[in-house]
Amino acid sequence: MGDFLEYSDLVQEIRGALNPGRLKLQSNLVIFKNIKTGKVDQYNPNDIESVTWMKRARGYCLKVMLENGTIHRYDGLKEGEYEKLSQFVSKYYNTTLEKKDLSVKGWNWGVADFKGNSLSFNVDKKTAFEVPLGNVSHSTTAKNEVTLEFHQNDDAAVSLMEMRFFIPTDSTQPDKDTVQEFYNNVIAKADIIQATGESIAAFSEVQCLTPRGRYDIKIYPTFLQLHGKTFDYKIPYTTVLRLFLLPHKDGRQMFFVMSLDPPIKQGQTRYHFLISLFNKEDEMTIELGLSEEELKEKYDGKLTQEMSGLEYEVISRVFKAVVNRKITVPGGFTSHQGHQCINCSYKAATGLLYPLERGFIFVHKPPMHIRFDEIAAVNFARSAGSTRSFDFDVETKSGTVYTFVGIEKDEYGKLYDFVSQKKLRVKNIGGMSSKKQVDDDDMQGSDVEDEHDAYLERMKREGREREDDGGDDDEDSDSSDESFNPGESGSEVPEEYDSNPSTTSESDDESDEGSEEGEKKKEKKEKKEKKKSRSAKTVPEGRKKRAKKNKGDKDPNRPKRPQSAYFLWLNENREKIKKENPGITITEISKKAGEMWKEITDKTKWEKLAEVAKEEYKVAMEEYNQRKAEEGSDAEEASGKKSPKKKAGSPKKESKAGSGQDYKSKEFISSDSSSSEDKPLKKKTKKDEKSEKKSAKKEEESGEESEVGELPDEEEILSSPPASSESGSDE
Repeated sequence: MGDFLEYSDLVQEIRGALNPGRLKLQSNLVIFKNIKTGKVDQYNPNDIESVTWMKRARGYCLKVMLENGTIHRYDGLKEGEYEKLSQFVSKYYNTTLEKKDLSVKGWNWGVADFKGNSLSFNVDKKTAFEVPLGNVSHSTTAKNEVTLEFHQNDDAAVSLMEMRFFIPTDSTQPDKDTVQEFYNNVIAKADIIQATGESIAAFSEVQCLTPRGRYDIKIYPTFLQLHGKTFDYKIPYTTVLRLFLLPHKDGRQMFFVMSLDPPIKQGQTRYHFLISLFNKEDEMTIELGLSEEELKEKYDGKLTQEMSGLEYEVISRVFKAVVNRKITVPGGFTSHQGHQCINCSYKAATGLLYPLERGFIFVHKPPMHIRFDEIAAVNFARSAGSTRSFDFDVETKSGTVYTFVGIEKDEYGKLYDFVSQKKLRVKNIGGMSSKKQVDDDDMQGSDVEDEHDAYLERMKREGREREDDGGDDDEDSDSSDESFNPGESGSEVPEEYDSNPSTTSESDDESDEGSEEGEKKKEKKEKKEKKKSRSAKTVPEGRKKRAKKNKGDKDPNRPKRPQSAYFLWLNENREKIKKENPGITITEISKKAGEMWKEITDKTKWEKLAEVAKEEYKVAMEEYNQRKAEEGSDAEEASGKKSPKKKAGSPKKESKAGSGQDYKSKEFISSDSSSSEDKPLKKKTKKDEKSEKKSAKKEEESGEESEVGELPDEEEILSSPPASSESGSDE
């Protein structure tokens, strides 16, 4: 056993709430640090009057009573700690660790014993329960009753609001007022604020930001009073945790901040901070309501009877003395603009974030103080809508995340250096785990122009190739989706009453096969088919079936496009990147390769290889196109020989119109263009049938006889020249 004992998982009861903390017993000092508030209580072992060991609901309790009547209770100890504690207390604290049993009878009558700042209710000379009188906010008396009301704690799951004690008359001393005696003992130790006597100092019309308004501040020995036009607040000095003096960004004002726990209340509103604003140039002179002897005795000469100087300096000196807390000011942090704070926003409110030596404080709406010892990690993240700023996330060990948004990008370096100096863990959520990763360039969005994107480059290259392919066949670009429109002029279908319609014979195709014009048409056709296969993914909803057919038209013998210089380099260095970065994913390989490719200054080797591959691709494509042209001509010759032709004297089908007259139909008539074999036969529409019926009806009414012959067979129309009308000449 050394000269100290330390317990890291104890709890201390504060107004009904159990606050976790750390207890350290030293030979010359006792220290307890509240983890929730960061408040440190310490006292000298020479001030200890007694130390008691008690069994409680949550393990065992160490009760330390000081000579001034203050009692400290620390719960959560284990039974095995007794021997070690007993030896330590006997050795260093000049007292013994006394074991004390509690009454478990459950009786509600007993003896009230006032000791220190607590009321002990004893049953059969054993303590049944204790009431810390410091939690009493109000007390009233009746005939034989005393009522105690308690401060409410927002952090406590269940709060004790009121207790009533029935006090019978003492039969041995009937003249003794036992009720008043009980009441006086309670009031003497209760935390009841009564503005009695004159104040030590008074400041009028002080501008407060929280709570908002102008208040007259009166300083009393144990509390301060804020008197406003609407509300009054009384703040005990025991509730003040910390004092801050912070310079405003404009250089003309100063914030004076008081951190409070428990907070001051107004209805359902809680104010955890009291924030005042002072002009730097304002001066003041005040006289304190105490004599020089009293000031030296109570405040160790920190205050004088008459004080003058800058307003914020005088007020901060007075509060530092009466509250007995140090004033925290900004440390060595300096922003990019030379200030000791950073302009940012928390939620919808704009404010100032001050990096301090042991935490961050944000003023003024909502004010908050985050200590370094309760921070789990911080994170630098890109802003959602702007690349000129970033977000700063602070995650506490309890899981709460505070996000400060809209910090200028120029402040990143200063803030990162500060966080690194304080050894705070930086969590990489937004891809910013180190300073190198969030340089000015990397703070921009993911679509930076000079950042290599292999997929984007490939899409651009294919787009340029499609434009080159489509430059020569603009006239054929819409032919694949052309529909039959019989009403339009220039229709390729010969009308049934044309005397000598032009047709396309097989001999015309054969004559064009060897010509230069025929080869151009074939190349156009091939390019058009390639274009269809490439654009199949972007076909509208109504043409999806046609697009699916084109997917299977890809020729496996077609030469593959040449790779760019980047992909040639990547194929050569891919395995090297994997070895240097074990466990790297495919997407990370692409990103890493892009960064490495950008850093290469001499790329001539791979650019030359890419040029060679491109020339080889051109030669291969010329051979491929020539081979395809030869195969196409052979197929056309073979199809021309196999197509049968019927005799002119073959039997003919008869067709009667509604009027009983015979006429020639154009239901299946071949096109007279050079692409007759490519295009399907087109049927006449209902519109044409109606027009024909009307014309036939007119002829019948006029008494003219139709000279149209019988309808020939469908096959005969395709194979033989069209029959001319009687008025025409024979071929």
